[in-house]
Amino acid sequence: MVQATAEVWAETGASAPGRPVVVGYDTRFNSRRVAELAADILAANGFPVLLADRPVPTPCVSFTVVDRDAAGGLVVTASHNPARFNGIKLKGAFGGSAPPAFTTRVEQVLGRTPPRRVDGAARARIVVADLVAPYLDRLASRIEPHRRPARPLRIVADAMHGAAGALFGAVVPPGWGDVRPIRASPDPLFGGVHPEPIPPHLDALASQVRSTGADLGIATDGDGDRLGLVAADGRYVPPHAVLALLVRHLVERRGWRGEVVKGFAVGGQVDRVCARLGLTLHVTPIGFKHVATLMQSRDILIGGEESGGIGFRDHLPERDGLLSGLLVLEAVVASGATLDDLLRSLEAEAGPAAYRRRDYTLHPDLGRRLVERLAADPPRAIGGRRVVRVETLDGRKYWLDGDQGGEGDKGGAWVLVRPSGTEPVLRVYIEAPTTDEVDALHGATEALVSQLTGTA
Repeated sequence: MVQATAEVWAETGASAPGRPVVVGYDTRFNSRRVAELAADILAANGFPVLLADRPVPTPCVSFTVVDRDAAGGLVVTASHNPARFNGIKLKGAFGGSAPPAFTTRVEQVLGRTPPRRVDGAARARIVVADLVAPYLDRLASRIEPHRRPARPLRIVADAMHGAAGALFGAVVPPGWGDVRPIRASPDPLFGGVHPEPIPPHLDALASQVRSTGADLGIATDGDGDRLGLVAADGRYVPPHAVLALLVRHLVERRGWRGEVVKGFAVGGQVDRVCARLGLTLHVTPIGFKHVATLMQSRDILIGGEESGGIGFRDHLPERDGLLSGLLVLEAVVASGATLDDLLRSLEAEAGPAAYRRRDYTLHPDLGRRLVERLAADPPRAIGGRRVVRVETLDGRKYWLDGDQGGEGDKGGAWVLVRPSGTEPVLRVYIEAPTTDEVDALHGATEALVSQLTGTA
């Protein structure tokens, strides 16, 4: 794959003299060795290479690509996926995920040329570099460190044994409070936990927040581009609430304006906040690449997805878990209130919203056939609630009675069913006013899926 990528970079003119490629890696088994091998192949193809000197977050590589005017970037990581996986992320010269046209071309030339072997002269093109320090400086420049909280915050930072390590504590302004790191040491097995910052993988963070009397907990995933947030009582704060809180903060406290983009699986609170603030809201299929595309073509203030990936204008067309966490802290600091206070005010403004995603192991072909059956014979009700509207932007999304699709009614619910694009699982996303309703709808949906797939 690396040889094919080098050839496509050369085809597109990215291999202008002196233009480097940035190579990073996470904490998984053999990630460093694969990154070193990738650097060798790239150097053998004539590219100067900046190779990270340690595991680094994916957005650190993306920032370095832009900062060093690189041809592109390559990160050896499987992101938030379980420890048994590994992979490669490709980054374009603009600092975001390589566009589909590029990756399609890479697929077309795979295997055309054997990987070129590096010699002494080519290896001299590889420079092992500290990518972290300039990246942390960049993050520090995106926040307002002069702000002061009503009292110093107690913060727990959970890297889930991934590439972010102890970086969050290193970049939080001292005046904001004390950061207690957990799961900051590299571990290829991620402590036996799936490194995605959602329940139940955040049980250790929730327990630490409660036991230490912390104000909140911040988590990042395996490669540091996604955010998980835990309130003072250990309660998980869904990404759609985080996105809505950040929209309010950036507009009302920072004075920014612009458009907002969300993925299809993000809940309705952000819709109502955008409506009140007079902000244009775009909805994309699931996957941050769709959000990033709009960030490059429109004046997008902030864009987010259900899985905790959020990107910001004047940074990168790329999700960044560390910057997202810093801006959540800034929102708390600037408000003079607590995170719980902010969540209560959000609920008063945009309505109550409980949210949960469940994943079911399912062969991809069976998942696709399930969606086809749902399209051919759609359910008229789920969990005793009548289906009033169906959206098909990505999977099948059923709006249930009592809702107007986020257009004013704060008491509705919806169910989204779609096969994962990265794992052999079926994902079911549900939002409703209360956790009891969410649980009941998940039970009803699981029964429907079992009936239609014959797995009951």
